[in-house]
Amino acid sequence: MVARIDVGITDRIVDIGPGTCVVYRGFVSSARTVVWNGPMGIFEIPAFAGGTMEMALAVAEACDEGALGVLGGGETAGAAEQAGVVERLSHVSTGGGASLALLAGAALPGVESLSDREQAGWL
Repeated sequence: MVARIDVGITDRIVDIGPGTCVVYRGFVSSARTVVWNGPMGIFEIPAFAGGTMEMALAVAEACDEGALGVLGGGETAGAAEQAGVVERLSHVSTGGGASLALLAGAALPGVESLSDREQAGWL
C-alpha cells in the first residue's frame, strides 16, 4: 500500500521516498535495458540525495547482472560519479536531451554534418 501525502501549494518535492525507491528498484532489477535521464531529487544537497544514490546503485547492479545501462545528462552523470558507479555502467553521456532525441529517432545536427562530410569525401 502506498501512503498518500498531501502536497501544499508552497511545498516542494525534492527527492523520492523509500517506498518509491522500492518500486523503482523492482523495475530496474528486472529490466534488460535502462535509460536514465535526470536525477530523482536535489542530489547535490546530501539530505535530498538518497533517492538518486539508490537509483544509481540499482542501475549499476542491473548492469552487473548483464543489463544495458545508459545514462544521459550532465546532472545524471554527476550523480553516478558521486555514487561511485560510473565504471559499472554501460554508457554515460553528458548529452541528456540529445540522447533522448536520438532514441526518439530525431536527426542530430552534429551527426548529420559528419555524415554529409563523409558523403562528400572529406573524411
